Amino acid sequence: MLKFLNLKPEIFGMDISKSSLKIAKLKKKRGVLGLASFGKIPIKPGVIQKGKIKKEDDLIEAIKKSLDKIKGEKLGTKYAVISLPEEKAFLQVIRMPLMEEENLEEAIRFEAENYIPLSIDTVYLDFQIIPSPHNHLDYLDVLIAALPKETINPYVSCLKKAGLQPVALEIESSAITRALIKNEESPFPVLVIDLGANSTSFVIFRGYSLRFTSSIPVSSQKFTIAISRTLKINEGEAEKLKLKYGLQRKGKEGDQVFKALIPALTDLTEQIKRHLNFYHTHASQESLPSNEKQVQKILLCGEGANLKGFTEFLSLELKIPVELGNPWINILKEPLKEVPSLSFEKSLGYTTALGLALRGIKYD
Repeated sequence: MLKFLNLKPEIFGMDISKSSLKIAKLKKKRGVLGLASFGKIPIKPGVIQKGKIKKEDDLIEAIKKSLDKIKGEKLGTKYAVISLPEEKAFLQVIRMPLMEEENLEEAIRFEAENYIPLSIDTVYLDFQIIPSPHNHLDYLDVLIAALPKETINPYVSCLKKAGLQPVALEIESSAITRALIKNEESPFPVLVIDLGANSTSFVIFRGYSLRFTSSIPVSSQKFTIAISRTLKINEGEAEKLKLKYGLQRKGKEGDQVFKALIPALTDLTEQIKRHLNFYHTHASQESLPSNEKQVQKILLCGEGANLKGFTEFLSLELKIPVELGNPWINILKEPLKEVPSLSFEKSLGYTTALGLALRGIKYD
């Protein structure tokens, strides 16, 4: 069949965070996926605070600028899948009795009121039925997600004023797991730790769905600040030392960097342990085989994931295998983990954008 009348729009992913805006667009050529376009620009401090847009004009300007700073092919489209602020999201897996499909949405909205600490009329609510590997006959597991309208509406407004047409908006953790979990399926719980510039997110994925998300203020930037204050140097120099040594205690300077990082690392590992304990406690209430209750692997992503020695340190502290996530696992054919224009190390910071781009390709 002739394809020159194909009107399906091309779609790219746009990851909007407190400190930066990242874009990724994938293309399919002869049935094989590849990276077509990507880019990143900083967002001025104070434009977005705690997930809320405080300076709309500045964000509109940043969006327009990001579209002009693309590397690779020109985007050639105004359609985008956008990430939403994790800290404003409410996610919960709920259990629903089997019922006719036409009655399910109304029943889920009614049940969701028991889990969302806001009036159901003030939020955007979405849900996803989670396939069960155990073929439950008497109930459904449903993932519900809700975000306040007062948070989301300004994002949509800014995007449209910048000339874009959002075709989907989704919570950051959904995009992250789409990028990192092979075929979006895991027989056991996997913890994804997204170490960003301003915060760290915890995402637990099991089966075919998210199971738990949380965010803490420990961040890659806080590691830099810790080195700066301890060694009494400016943050630019501290960042260079962090990248050079990480947690590898090489020489006197490397040892100083390691010791400067210990308080922040201790805080991070304690928080990870608390969140794991919370999940394991709640997972134990489910009728699952024992090997499906305990987190068996941890994946790292985000700009801070490249800290030298970080995976080994966490694995030793947590007694769980830790490895860098591969944001190309559902894009490139193995064993490739990067494309010439975007190194694997840098691509870890594009995990969310690549996950959004994958959703865009599925729409396309």
